[in-house]
Amino acid sequence: MRSLALIAATCALLGLAGCASERTDPSLLTFDQSRLPPADLDLAIPHLGPCTNNPDRTLHLNSQQPVTVLVHGCRGSTGNFRALAEVMAFNGQQTACFDYDDRDSLMRSSAQLAASLDSLAGHLRNKQITVIGHSQGALISRKALVAERPDPMQDQEAQLRLVTISGPFSGIASAETCGSPSLLWRIATLGMVKQVCQIISGDKWFEITSASDFIRQPGDLRKQVSSYLKIDTDERDACYRNEDGTCRAKDYTFSLEEQYYPPVDRAQPVKNVEVKAGHVEIVGDQRVAPRKLIAVLQQNGILNQTETQRSAAFDRLLARLYSNND
Repeated sequence: MRSLALIAATCALLGLAGCASERTDPSLLTFDQSRLPPADLDLAIPHLGPCTNNPDRTLHLNSQQPVTVLVHGCRGSTGNFRALAEVMAFNGQQTACFDYDDRDSLMRSSAQLAASLDSLAGHLRNKQITVIGHSQGALISRKALVAERPDPMQDQEAQLRLVTISGPFSGIASAETCGSPSLLWRIATLGMVKQVCQIISGDKWFEITSASDFIRQPGDLRKQVSSYLKIDTDERDACYRNEDGTCRAKDYTFSLEEQYYPPVDRAQPVKNVEVKAGHVEIVGDQRVAPRKLIAVLQQNGILNQTETQRSAAFDRLLARLYSNND
């Protein structure tokens, strides 16, 4: 049953960014949006809300400006992207966060995302929407935007861009036991494989394996997706480090082999970028600002460039958002 133990370990790693205790500081229920244009919309859209843990999930957006939708990974929450949303707000870009039950089927979650994006686009005059998904959120984000869905987006005027970060598009290696067709293995485990896999991973238990149609048939992106930036992370030797630089815990979840997948990597309009960074480091944690991700997003026109005269203020913002608050 060693492989099943590995699956449990992977789920724990996937949740590293979201396992911290909930903070009740009221200041963390919002962020500075003073550099954004005034909102002219107040929207209640299922599964979409501000990138905080504020119980009020109403979106306040400017209909004439693009929107970036952030999609968290396993065991995350919308609040995990609060700092990144403030980084984007500093550069004049408004955001929304997609929330979902990470134990649901990935097809179900991607259907919810597609429906949420449809609803959002229907309220916008500027219909440019960028979707950024991390880890499991990367799988959900891409699948939401494929043309061959049974329940695709209906808005034909939406202008879509996709960014995925550290997504295991070839399947999660430690979950391979769950996808094994071996009769001998199932007999040896007394038919418990499915039950154990479902207990550990939820309804997505088979979809995350390389044997699933979800992985093997990724589908072609909708024609409305004008660009797809696929960021893969080389997580070897990545660590959460103490103040003296020593490694206190590994920041490794997926290998490059799990992230690269030819049917995804070779399909237009993908652009692959490989970054040497940990799985959580790439999107930022309490100690490390996501400077590598910011650089890649700015180089590819996803995040607005920071004006030279505001670079010092931007550095102070990053220091404040990503300081050690343990």
